[in-house]
Amino acid sequence: MKKIITLFAIIGLVAFSSCEGPEGPMGPPGFDTPLPQVFEVNNVAFDANGNGIVQRFKTSILSGDVVLIYRLTGVTGNNRDVWSPIPESHYYTDGTLFFTYKFNFSQDDFEIYVDGFELNTIPNNLRTNQTFRIVIVPADDGFNTKKSVNKADYLDYDAVIKKYNIDDSNVKRLN
Repeated sequence: MKKIITLFAIIGLVAFSSCEGPEGPMGPPGFDTPLPQVFEVNNVAFDANGNGIVQRFKTSILSGDVVLIYRLTGVTGNNRDVWSPIPESHYYTDGTLFFTYKFNFSQDDFEIYVDGFELNTIPNNLRTNQTFRIVIVPADDGFNTKKSVNKADYLDYDAVIKKYNIDDSNVKRLN
């Protein structure tokens, strides 16, 4: 019996002492910045065809990540910015669609544009000098995996910032 225990002890010692190896390879370049992230683009102007801005991310995002974009629509009485999620539609006084701020994104870039009718008649205060916040939400957020994300929370910039513990006091400018 002592020989069997000794044999198991030696096998166990050899097995556990060989579990150490070289460190694995580094992850993709540029992913040392933890997600989620928030960026800002300023002075966006839309032309008569609806073209606005196409901007590359500083590093590619992961394939399952989600991009949320908000437009600065005002400032409250206590100097807090008001962010509206896009798509954001504007209508004529008779209720028909005038235009909509829209966006699309890939792993490498995003585009913000307007779509609608008579885009050359969009008032300057809605067409030029626009500011947008871009929030990258990771596919696997790692913050609270047991709780499902309420998609309605994505409509509220402040709720998204709070949920993902983003410090937006020093937002990175992309342009």
